[in-house]
Amino acid sequence: MDARQLKQFRSVLEARQRTLAESAQRSEQEGRSLESGGAADVADRADDNYQKEFFFSLSANDRNLLRMVESALRRIDDGDFGQCVSCGNVIESKRLQAVPWAGHCLRCQQRLEQQSFPASIAS
Repeated sequence: MDARQLKQFRSVLEARQRTLAESAQRSEQEGRSLESGGAADVADRADDNYQKEFFFSLSANDRNLLRMVESALRRIDDGDFGQCVSCGNVIESKRLQAVPWAGHCLRCQQRLEQQSFPASIAS
């Protein structure tokens, strides 16, 4: 991968990093700002708790994606960007264009997903 492409990927990843950090912080603050103590009945408290969990799960998802983006930025710094972290093969350029924080080639990613979701559960 040439220097121009790496610079473009770095720019995209850094922008995504900023967006995710802001989003995670905002979701966490919104979740913390919900007060369940003022809810009068069980249904109101349940709704408040659901909303809190929703905001915290958004925050957790953003933080997970943020970790993947930061890992991709480290791979750029280390000179490993575009190589699968499992097998070392080149990650397809179309995959990187779609998911610039991808750390695995398509074959290894599919293998990971199959391990996470066995066929017996998916059927």
